[in-house]
Amino acid sequence: MRIVVLGGTGNIGTAVVRALMAEPRVDEVVGAARRVPDPWPDVPGHAALAWTAIDITADDLDPLLDGADAVVQLSWLFQPTHRPDVTWRNNVAGTERLLTSLRRCAVPALVCSSSIAAYSPRTGLGAVGEAWPTHGASTAAYAREKAYVERLLDVFEATVPSCRVVRIRPAFVFQREAAVQQRRLFGGPLVPGTLLRPELIPVLPVPRGLRVQAVHSDDVAAAITATVTRPVTGAFNIAADGVLDAKALGRLFQARVAPVSPRLVRGLLGGAWRAHLSPAPADLFDALLNLPTMSTTKARRELNWAPSFTAADAVEQFLIGIREGTGGPTPALAAGTSGVLRLREWRSGVGTRP
Repeated sequence: MRIVVLGGTGNIGTAVVRALMAEPRVDEVVGAARRVPDPWPDVPGHAALAWTAIDITADDLDPLLDGADAVVQLSWLFQPTHRPDVTWRNNVAGTERLLTSLRRCAVPALVCSSSIAAYSPRTGLGAVGEAWPTHGASTAAYAREKAYVERLLDVFEATVPSCRVVRIRPAFVFQREAAVQQRRLFGGPLVPGTLLRPELIPVLPVPRGLRVQAVHSDDVAAAITATVTRPVTGAFNIAADGVLDAKALGRLFQARVAPVSPRLVRGLLGGAWRAHLSPAPADLFDALLNLPTMSTTKARRELNWAPSFTAADAVEQFLIGIREGTGGPTPALAAGTSGVLRLREWRSGVGTRP
């Protein structure tokens, strides 16, 4: 099997490349991204690995997809949140270009990474299955774009029945090697990793009602690899065991929890975002509070999938990585910025390139 992984240098992408390399039924893995690693560290496995630099918004995708047995679509931009036209062009228009190329090249399978944020707001604390509506958890560009891509996939499935379509909807995805990148994307340069040490956080403020799921990148990669090699279709929720509420977060940070008003947190985030001091807008916080809890019954049943890490384990790996300044082997995950030293560069947009 020849598998093409678009966005193969990111948090999920690097884990997917590793997992596919170790799959005996895969002969060749082609990683594609705007910036490709040179060199890529030796990855033991059965498959050959090649990299190609490609821009999903502008380049001809047909030569890359021609002859592929499956395409894994992970190409996504979270930043710059102040330029939604840029993220829309990559995330939505780029995916539409990909679907058009898939049709022309008659690729038999597509695995597309969606998100828990594509789901509509929760109405209770019960776990929801894959049939829960996907209209986005808030007005945040991230949730809106994920929901729109779901509609693109609906049309593609209906009009191209020869292509097997799988949608992976993971919870928040963490791994140690992606910690610095995620700090840059969500915390910005004013949140250096050295601050996130238990001895420096005696009291942890947590918004009331916060309940989130998490999953390790390797477990998402295992699910994606299973969908590549099994004749399955449809959506799959992917989340680790356990839901992270205030008590669980207090244990992770070894701190006493102080409940705070969500309205206060939203106001602070909104002000910081408007002042370009934080990369995460307030409406993304709205999504965080409204996310449903996902059931993973379908993935366990049809993919024979089970997480190797709990939700707390996945976040703990992230915290270790962020405290140590851990980076990964690709340009997207490189530990290239730290704290306030790159503030001027980040605010000018240099630090937000994919």
